[in-house]
Amino acid sequence: MSQYELDNEKFVLPSPAGVYYATASNQSDLSRGLLLALMTQVDSQPLTKEKLINWLSIDCIETTFELLHKIQQLGWLASSQEKQSAPAGALEEIIPPLLAVLSSSSKALLADQQGFNLASSGFTHEAAEELSALSADFVSLRMRHGTLLFNNLNIKTQAMGLIDAAGNSQLGFWPLYIGKHCFTLVMSGIPQFNQPAFTNLVWLLTNRYAANDFTATSSVYELFSQPGPDEDTNTDK
Repeated sequence: MSQYELDNEKFVLPSPAGVYYATASNQSDLSRGLLLALMTQVDSQPLTKEKLINWLSIDCIETTFELLHKIQQLGWLASSQEKQSAPAGALEEIIPPLLAVLSSSSKALLADQQGFNLASSGFTHEAAEELSALSADFVSLRMRHGTLLFNNLNIKTQAMGLIDAAGNSQLGFWPLYIGKHCFTLVMSGIPQFNQPAFTNLVWLLTNRYAANDFTATSSVYELFSQPGPDEDTNTDK
């Protein structure tokens, strides 16, 4: 008999901390896959054994419960009595207000892996276009030197920044790995990730760019946990 019991009366979403963990890297990780699987759904979900087994493709329910318990203990899940829904609408209308509250200066933008500016707040149009192009160079830099940074030096973050003499970031570049896509958040000032706006931004992007790849026969481990170039594989199994 399992020592764990699911509360099917609450609706579950990743917390902002869980969202950050899930999108900060593309290394193979079942925890990351489960968190992103929750965000492929249009609404927050009550958890059931069937859903967990379907998402993770793990036959042993006790192993699945242990993984869920670990995620919960780390503060990567948030539960509510009320169902929540992912933001819907045109990206150019929804994303800028979400970006504005993620930085202390209200200056932030979202770029894709090719350096295309998807949305911005606070930056001039010209600055946003050039910073988006710069973000693509940082993506290429991470890929070329991944072995040194992530394996040899054991640096756990893939974010990069332009810093002042005191070591404070003046401009930061944070990757968002969502499915097969890599976006970059570019922000001036102090980042403010620990709030619902960050969850809603990633939830919107996941539904728009990754949810169609998810099928009843697909494992989230396969969909959302593709090892990046020069990265080791760690499966949590």
